[in-house]
Order: sequence, then structure tokens, then C-alpha cells
Amino acid sequence: MKTYKSDLMTTLVERGYLYQCTDEAALDKAANDGQITGYIGFDCTAPSLHVGSMVQIMMLRRLQQAGHRPIVLLGGGTTKIGDPTDKDKSRPILTNEQIEKNKDGIRQVFAKLIDFDGPNAAVMVDNADWLDKLGYVELLQAVGTHFTVNRMVQLETIKRRLETEQPMTFLEFNYSIMQSFDFFKLNETHNCTLQMGGSDQWGNIVSGADLTRRKTGNATYGFTTPLITTASGGKMGKTADGAVWLNDDPSRGADFTRSPYEYWQFWRNTEDADVGKFLRLFTDLPLDEIAELEALEGAQINDAKVRLANEATAMLHGLEAAREAEATAKTTFEQGGTAAGLPTFDVPASEIETMGVLSAATLTGLAGSNGEARRHIKAGALKINDEKVSSHEDTLAGKTVDGVVKVSVGKKKHALINAT
Repeated sequence: MKTYKSDLMTTLVERGYLYQCTDEAALDKAANDGQITGYIGFDCTAPSLHVGSMVQIMMLRRLQQAGHRPIVLLGGGTTKIGDPTDKDKSRPILTNEQIEKNKDGIRQVFAKLIDFDGPNAAVMVDNADWLDKLGYVELLQAVGTHFTVNRMVQLETIKRRLETEQPMTFLEFNYSIMQSFDFFKLNETHNCTLQMGGSDQWGNIVSGADLTRRKTGNATYGFTTPLITTASGGKMGKTADGAVWLNDDPSRGADFTRSPYEYWQFWRNTEDADVGKFLRLFTDLPLDEIAELEALEGAQINDAKVRLANEATAMLHGLEAAREAEATAKTTFEQGGTAAGLPTFDVPASEIETMGVLSAATLTGLAGSNGEARRHIKAGALKINDEKVSSHEDTLAGKTVDGVVKVSVGKKKHALINAT
């Protein structure tokens, strides 16, 4: 691993955030020489962000922890166009009222994770403040000579749409220009020299850095994270039960809300192979402590998962919420269901590891046959440890929590399989 001079680059690389950087050495020097300002944009397409956005929020947190100034850019303006990145179809156009409602919900999250007071206080801005005021000719004059159609059609998003013969509207075609203008504007108004984002944003970030450098002569940098996936290849933040939302306020919309307990359970259900990676990315625990937790084997790895769940939940919802979530889980699992009054079935631990979900449903009496269990799965009713079962071929391997597996059908029928 390379050696860096700045705390910022050292932290970002050691914790696994680096995928691409326009100039690692120059960014490292700038971050070591003084305070820099960096930003990440978040479009307002829903009333809440979800866990898939946490790696970006954590990068802003790391930036601030290293003594630098983060900017949270809300995409009130770019949301009106719709980011075509990583999309095969156009996004639906939202009304101004929907965008404003979504902005209100998204703002709640950042106040919990980033400090908006102090010497390197974070700043929250909305690109609608300048994009809504731009005349079309004015925008063309500002950026038109710095973009070529030749280069734009080589951007991965546009190139893929063209190759698959999927339509791309002229509205979407302009998204990269608008995002690039954001970087220029933030450099002009906040001396922002760094844009960060996911790897799917690399083309837009490079375009923005190049536009800003051409128009101002200032040094600019781009930094992207890898696509965060689970060890089994799934997309981070997606479960069979839907997206893991960061808001816990049902008034913002029940479909975009997760309770602190549900959030805790998401992290507690992390795959064994992902524990170390997620502790580095999504908690503030020291790296030496993470190494000890990551090295745990067998049933002890569950201790590391509980620590991950507690740290991640406390960061977003507070320490008390994390403690309550852990206590609720212990009542259900550690006490073998006695306190919860759930029927319990003793099965040798080795057999649980190879048991299929259909067998689990029939063993516990929650399904009268494999066919009925399949119907429960198709209806989204069968759950293992409160997570919906997505396939009848799923097994209970790795699902034991403190010696117990919880099996549920719907919201009211539950049973426990106890490892002996």
C-alpha cells in the first residue's frame, strides 16, 4: 500500500474508499498543506436516502474528521432533469412540490452524521439556487465551448444507452453539463476543489474538474469509491424487503422509512466475509480494533456483527436506540423465545447449516407442506430473521444468531429453531 502524507488520503485508502482519483499525489499534497473543501451531490428523488448512500456520506464525514470542509450539495435543480447514470430508462420527472418534500426528508440525515458548526463546519447548498436562474443561452456560453459531443457520447452512461438502442432524451443528455457546472459554481463561491462520488459518477466528475480548471485555472480533483457489494454479489443497501432507508420518521412516508431496530437488524445480518469491510467503511472504530473483530471465527463472528450493528445504529439514531435494538434482539434470540412466548425447535447445529428454508417452514409448522412454503415465499410472507426469503433454494447457512434462527410467516406467526 502506498504511503501518504495527509491524514485524509491515508484514512480514505486504509478504510477502502479509493477506487479512482484524478491525481492522488496532488490531492495528498493539497490536503497535507492546508484545509481543502470537497463536495458530494445528492439528487432528491425520494423522501429519504438509503444505506447505498452511506458510503458517500461517510466520505464527507472522513473529510471533516481530517480537518477539511465538506459541502453537501442537494440536487434541487438536477433532480428536475434526472441523472441517467447507471439507468437504462429515463427517470420519471418530479414536480417542484415533490422535490421540495424530498429535500426536507433528506436534510434530516446529514445533521446526525456531519457537523455543521465549528472551524470546519459543513455547508449545505442546493444547486437549484443557481441552475434555476440560468438562462439557456447563458449556460451555453458558460460551458458550451468546453464540451464536445464527441467526448460526451463516450461517457459510459450515454454510450451504453446508444449501444442498447435505449432512448436518451436531450434533457438527460444535459445532465453531465449541469453537474459539471455545479463544480465550477462551488469552486467560484466556496473555493471547492474536490468532488467525490461513486465509481458510476467518474465521467461526470472528471468533466466537472476539467471544466472548472479550464474556466478558473484552479487545481481541481476527483475521487470515487468502488461499487460496494456484499460477499454474495448483492448490491449494498438492497434486501428482499426493499431499500434500507435512513429516515425513521413515518410521517415522511411509510414506504421510505426504517425503524432503528430494522436498521440494526440490517447490519446484524451482514455476511461473515463482509464484517471487516463494513466496519472500516461505516463505523469510526480504530483500525486495530476492527482487525481484532474481523479475525474472530465461528460463532464469535456474531460478536463482531453486533458491534457493527451497534456502532452503525448509534451513529444514525443515537446510542440509546442502538441499545434498545440490541436488547430487543436478545429477547427474541438469546432467551430462546421464552420471553417472547415463541415455539422453539431443537436441531443439531450442523443440520441447521444445511437446512433449506422450505424444511424450516414445515419443521416449525408455519407451512403444512413445501408447496405452501413456496406460496408464502412468492407472496413475500416467509422470513428468516425478519428478512424476506427471496428464493425457495435459500438455506439457513450462516443465519444462526446466538444459536437461534427465527422463522416467520407474515407479521404474527413466528417460531425459533435452536441449535443444539
